[in-house]
Amino acid sequence: MTETPEGLPDESDNLDQLQPDDTLIDRGVDDVLDEGYSPSEKWSAGEGFGSTADEALQGENLDQRLAQEEPDVDPYAEDDGEDLDDGEVGSERAGRLVDPDQGLGEDVDSELVGEDVGIDGAGASAEEAAVHVVDDE
Repeated sequence: MTETPEGLPDESDNLDQLQPDDTLIDRGVDDVLDEGYSPSEKWSAGEGFGSTADEALQGENLDQRLAQEEPDVDPYAEDDGEDLDDGEVGSERAGRLVDPDQGLGEDVDSELVGEDVGIDGAGASAEEAAVHVVDDE
């Protein structure tokens, strides 16, 4: 048996999951194993035909294969004329919104107030780049 150097934890200590007392993550459960797992709700290829050995030997018939096909989208099809512009998206991009006191000091204003300080040299996040100015009608 190998001895661990002084100050290092034993290997047996590393086999258990860390409890909320030992980490900074607290999700409201006493034991990490009580948390559970929520699987995705989309269809998996493993649920289809041919996932077992018996089904693979049997093979799919033509009707089963045709039912799985999806039609190709025609890129040259004419537009149905539906206009998606509902007037809520402006054409002019907004700049970075900053607190009136530049984020310094105590927040004494009860409303959310910000000033447009202009575009910050293409250093905007995706959320900031998505904000546009909408004119009032």
